Amino acid sequence: MADSESTAGLGRRSFVTGVVGLLGGIIAAVVGLPAIGYWLGPSLKKHETEAWVPLGLLEAIPEGEPTLFTFSRTRQVGWERLALSYGVYVVRSAGGQIEALSNVCTHLSCRVTWKPEANQYQCPCHDGRFARDGSIISGPQPRPLDRFAFKIEDGTLLVHVVEA
Repeated sequence: MADSESTAGLGRRSFVTGVVGLLGGIIAAVVGLPAIGYWLGPSLKKHETEAWVPLGLLEAIPEGEPTLFTFSRTRQVGWERLALSYGVYVVRSAGGQIEALSNVCTHLSCRVTWKPEANQYQCPCHDGRFARDGSIISGPQPRPLDRFAFKIEDGTLLVHVVEA
């Protein structure tokens, strides 16, 4: 009797096992593929890493005095949403020259502030001091203040932000 089952072809038990396995595979694919896409989706998206951010009308920026502009940009990293805040000191000279300096100290990334009475930027963390043009006066900082690239379109000042 064992010989007749093996020569007869597919038995009932083998058929049911095959059908259940096929249906289980289909159900796993229907549920599993969207779940994998949901988990991996944010890491596969292309992120915008640079942008031109408008600061305002050029004529509204006072001449000779560093003016602080702040803005924030939201960035998605995987499942986490980050709000990155930026500060830019814009100096417009009487001759029409413009400088856009970061307000982040190059030592330990503390925020510098403009002190008009001392005519310099000061870092509150380790007493770093920078000149009006961002060059080092004194302190532990390894390099001058970082500069932003900028452009003017239709009278509006835009700075170029590159995110790491």
